[in-house]
Amino acid sequence: MDPAQWQTAEQFLEHLKLERRLSEHTAKAYRRDLGCLAEFCDKHGIGSFAELKSHQLRRFAALSHAGGLAPRSIQRRLSGVRSFMKYLIREGVLKSNPGAGVAAPQVARRLPDTLDTDQMARLLQIEGSEADTVRDRAMLELFYSSGLRLAELIGLDLGDVDLADGTVRVTGKGSKTRIVPVGRFARRSISDWLAIRDESASAGEPALFVSNRGTRISPRTVQNRVRYWAQRAGLPRRVYPHLFRHSFATHLLESSSELRSVQEMLGHADISTTQIYTHLDFQHLAQVYDKAHPRARQKKA
Repeated sequence: MDPAQWQTAEQFLEHLKLERRLSEHTAKAYRRDLGCLAEFCDKHGIGSFAELKSHQLRRFAALSHAGGLAPRSIQRRLSGVRSFMKYLIREGVLKSNPGAGVAAPQVARRLPDTLDTDQMARLLQIEGSEADTVRDRAMLELFYSSGLRLAELIGLDLGDVDLADGTVRVTGKGSKTRIVPVGRFARRSISDWLAIRDESASAGEPALFVSNRGTRISPRTVQNRVRYWAQRAGLPRRVYPHLFRHSFATHLLESSSELRSVQEMLGHADISTTQIYTHLDFQHLAQVYDKAHPRARQKKA
């Protein structure tokens, strides 16, 4: 492909970082996917991105699938291509988007893992007054109390938590901020941590949660600490930070069915993402029904 064509792709990637404020990780994924599209164009004698037609992009998706790429990854790849084509339309290179009607293979929707309320209660029974223990108790309570992603919890600064108001200001995907309630157990645990945090934190460090080195705690450290406390609680399964978020959403919907409110607390852009937790709840109800209702029981042959 003509180097000038790839220069257009580079401008698009710069646009993503500067104007849409996407993360470095997401920008790298876009670069990788556009690189695959450029290779496809080269192999099939397509001289520029502007020459691409819908049937060629469908072939691009089909070859990706035949090459072993998962349906979800193909969806992401096509989404990146469509965004690039929209950019070319904006720049006057294209008049219409050839990727608009191109669909990826259907993805089997997997229900998220969760802990039940008893398991979560066992996990959060963290005793001890050592600095690491006090910090970990605050982190785990906040994970479950507010449904935070790992990156969101790590990114919290001291000024993001308002214990008097019972809220936390979270910066989520796409640098979007939201205000989320913080429950009383989490507030108490955070207050205990704040009382001793300065003994562990380096001078001028703004992070709410810090490592033993006094700097902002790392994702790996949080993952390890979650795993450690799960083992101490005797939970018979792998426990990871995102499991708190899944459990938070599921337990809220089981109690309230306030789907739109849970969507806002989780920071989901699309409510269909939140709806998967209602499917999980229905699955639980169906299991209860099958076990308990006289007309639902299946007689063994």
